[in-house]
Amino acid sequence: MAAGETIRAAVEELSKALTSLDNALDMRFDRERDHGEIEGEVRRVNVDRSRLAQELDQAEFRANRLEEVNREVSRRLVTAMETIRAVLDR
Repeated sequence: MAAGETIRAAVEELSKALTSLDNALDMRFDRERDHGEIEGEVRRVNVDRSRLAQELDQAEFRANRLEEVNREVSRRLVTAMETIRAVLDR
């Protein structure tokens, strides 16, 4: 092999190696971007989960409060009915 052919072959090998390196870097950047997108989605899901948990706590509080009010109204209705019966029985 002549010196010129050896250099040409070396340049071609170097070119192939650089192309392979460029492709590997592109794939790595794509994976990193995908990973970043996944992390962003996980953060959004966690924010949604926190918001939903807070809304659930508020809904449970309102439901408990309504249950207490319902019991109080029921108690007052029973008292009112007993009072009306007592008046009617006189």
